[in-house]
Amino acid sequence: GDALGAPAENLKPSEIRARWGRITGYVAERPAGTDDTEYALFSGLLLARHGSALTPAHVEAAWHEHIADRAEGPFRGAGFSERGTLENLRRGLAAPVSAQHRHAWSDGLAMRAAPFGVFAAGRPAEAARLVAVDGSVSHEGEGIHGGRAVAAG
Repeated sequence: GDALGAPAENLKPSEIRARWGRITGYVAERPAGTDDTEYALFSGLLLARHGSALTPAHVEAAWHEHIADRAEGPFRGAGFSERGTLENLRRGLAAPVSAQHRHAWSDGLAMRAAPFGVFAAGRPAEAARLVAVDGSVSHEGEGIHGGRAVAAG
């Protein structure tokens, strides 16, 4: 869905119809994901490495290894909650302080929550717990609640 819908993201239904008519397949020449795809894969990597033993320290270290400390910048099109987190991590702030930024409420954690639901299938409390561990580096309040709802749902 992410790759299929990415070209139409943020367009009104009337704009989509004007551009493509009824969409029944990929509209881009090459299917490609977005930052939502990349961050979901990042969550999957965390689970493959650490499983239910995942800690905020694991998540923070992975943010540095795969995102914050790379010269090429954040994943393609990173959202504003991720950019706030990156700024804080690059300034040397650690979790949970790294999650204290203007957009900690956003849907960034919810966008990467599906792997936690798959990993903990049939165990919604565990899915919610694990996604909250992941989110402790980047989100607070509503951002954590939204991620937990998606992972457990």
